[in-house]
Amino acid sequence: MKKKNPLRVPVTRGLKDIYAMDMHTSYQAACLGQFNVVAFSRLAAAISVIRTALEQKQTKIPLAIETLDAAIETLVAVRKRGDETDIWELTESERPSILGGIDMAEQCIGTLDVALLEQTAAKILREVWGEQAG
Repeated sequence: MKKKNPLRVPVTRGLKDIYAMDMHTSYQAACLGQFNVVAFSRLAAAISVIRTALEQKQTKIPLAIETLDAAIETLVAVRKRGDETDIWELTESERPSILGGIDMAEQCIGTLDVALLEQTAAKILREVWGEQAG
């Protein structure tokens, strides 16, 4: 019997646009002084899902993981500060790292497939809920 390969559904323009919109509108909100925990969460989730999916796929894109890790490291600092002060903002010095992460995420998302993104998002959500419960 012939082995069936799983169906790979490529990421389409519409899904790319949804991820880009979440990242860019959140970034713009931060630049306009309208950043909040919801905007932060959308930005962090999009970058984290793409980064984790790229790692699972063992991406060969140069500096992809490193660039996204730098953005995530910055987001961790933003979250810590936001949790402690209830002031959600991206400082001028944090913006290049975040913008670099957004640009890299947009470059890389087309190499992924829909199922991998969905599975990765679900895994990250389970991990976040597990941390909050514990």
